[in-house]
Amino acid sequence: HASLNWYKTAPPWIRDLAGRLYRVVPERVRLGPQYRRFLSEAQRPLANLRWQDVAVRLEATLCAAAATPAYSAYAAEMTNQQRDVFQRLRALPLTSKSDIKANLASFVRPDMDPGLRLQTFTGGSTAQPMTFYLHRHVTRPKETAYVTYVNEQLLGATSGDWALSLRGRTVASAATPNGRVWATEPIKRHLLFSSDHLESRYMPAYVDALQSLKPRQIHAYPSALYPLARWFSQHPAPEYTQQVVGILLTSENVYDFQMSLFEEVFPNAKIVRHYGHSERVLMSTAAGSQGDAEFFALYGLPELVDEQGQPIDKPGVLGEIVGTSFDNHVMPFVRYKTGDMGMWSQEPNYNQAPPQFKMHRIEGRCQEFIVCSDHRLVSIATLGAAHFQELNQVEQIQFEQKTPGLITLKVVSACGLSSHEEARIARAVRDKTQGGCEVELQIVPTIERTARGKHRMLIQHLDLSQYLGAAITPEHEESLRAQALLNAAVGS
Repeated sequence: HASLNWYKTAPPWIRDLAGRLYRVVPERVRLGPQYRRFLSEAQRPLANLRWQDVAVRLEATLCAAAATPAYSAYAAEMTNQQRDVFQRLRALPLTSKSDIKANLASFVRPDMDPGLRLQTFTGGSTAQPMTFYLHRHVTRPKETAYVTYVNEQLLGATSGDWALSLRGRTVASAATPNGRVWATEPIKRHLLFSSDHLESRYMPAYVDALQSLKPRQIHAYPSALYPLARWFSQHPAPEYTQQVVGILLTSENVYDFQMSLFEEVFPNAKIVRHYGHSERVLMSTAAGSQGDAEFFALYGLPELVDEQGQPIDKPGVLGEIVGTSFDNHVMPFVRYKTGDMGMWSQEPNYNQAPPQFKMHRIEGRCQEFIVCSDHRLVSIATLGAAHFQELNQVEQIQFEQKTPGLITLKVVSACGLSSHEEARIARAVRDKTQGGCEVELQIVPTIERTARGKHRMLIQHLDLSQYLGAAITPEHEESLRAQALLNAAVGS
């Protein structure tokens, strides 16, 4: 981590040199020996996949999980080769974030080298922040391989292309007066825009950076790309927007009116909706606004369950997405409740080839924003990109805002928090908003859910309709377009 922080704070010319040197290093060294295997796996045509391929991966996961204390009571049944592996899976209990938070060690294999555990944590934008472990030298090369496949095969990227990244990264210089609001990541060849500075007054600087580096791909939260697309719709720059070949939308729901604007502003871009999460259990992609989400069958196994935890196999029935991970043998996720909702577009048939999992829609994280003291918007997804380690010991969180620059963070914690821990959490949120928000912590016994039993991540009392970055209703968007046409007519 120290070397990574050094790289991030190094002068641009040093980072550019490091990026050039990094790309000379052989792929096996840069990305690990497992990378090429997983890339070949991602590239296999669906017609060449068999259910037996999925069964083999699932078998390995169940054997790994059987070696953990959490599944010791089920170990004999999990490894019973006389029963169908998919039936064995469905006989196991569902696993929630609360289960893992309550006893993390029981879900980790004690018989594997602790050096293979890569500690990771979620926070900021998740209702239940938690710590977990990835499989070092396996999980990340696997994810990188699949994302490479998406970039090259689905988005049309070519080697050496720059990509615009709007995924919650903080640009340190943006916090200083008149500081630059963008930066470059030469190793990944990413142009980074500060997701905390997406108001009109910053857009000319962003456009200058785009005209200079000309990134042909865009990787973005929909809520972060939307204000840039609105700016281009009002200030056309076809010399850039028409050369964008691919857009990858991640981490949030994308609204139809936003997708329409993206398609209008970037007319030559393939737009792909990506679904995944920090736990690296499942991954899917969907084309455009209407395409079904199709899961990578060898990445992890998806299921849908109803409110009672019973499997849903029929198309058109809304349920919670449950996933079983493949290849993370340090801490296997088995029937893990993601908290996201979806519905099958076709029934998964375990007896007919090929193994295909398609959902008509996935309802994940909503687009929600807090307002800073200087009237910048910061999305919940951006806060989540920080993955605050300070939050991993709490059970639930919820943000509430009534005043710009001041947010209340409600925390449910069975063991309470010390004044030092409270100060660290407040500082972490303040730093992520680059000084834009002060935080008041409230320790509460419970956090009320909606009538449908959903957890509200943010209760926002402020009117956001005036902000360029806010995800507004289609009706309001239509009124803005009408007003713009009227203004143009009056001006002429």
